[in-house]
Amino acid sequence: MKKNYLIIALRLIAAIIMLQTLYFKFTAHPEAVHIFSTIGMEPYGRIGVGVGELIASAMLLIPATVLMGAAMGIGLMMGALFFHLTTTLGIQVMFIDANGQMVNDHGQLFLMALIVLISCAVILWKHKENMISFINLLLRKK
Repeated sequence: MKKNYLIIALRLIAAIIMLQTLYFKFTAHPEAVHIFSTIGMEPYGRIGVGVGELIASAMLLIPATVLMGAAMGIGLMMGALFFHLTTTLGIQVMFIDANGQMVNDHGQLFLMALIVLISCAVILWKHKENMISFINLLLRKK
């Protein structure tokens, strides 16, 4: 069996980015609290999205669940990008840190969400035959 190192790299990139942001969500970091307060989803949205990202990351790392993890990652990142673009968050998130200083993330969170979205989309595209077979299987069971 030929290993596809691009897919392995994309799985790792998407999982690592999502896992890295969990610390901020689960510890109520001022930036995460600001983001979810701005979109009206604090604290339940912050924790819920964190749990979703944890599950998607784990699924991306387990070979049998890669496609479900990638699909979940796409959904989560589409939500993140949607809120960045349609609310006052914007692409560059400005927030006040624990020391009372104004901080600008310079679009870093937006870029990371975009990288995860693209990585997960490429994973699904590279496995499109498996996705078609899975969808056909689901449709036959009805």
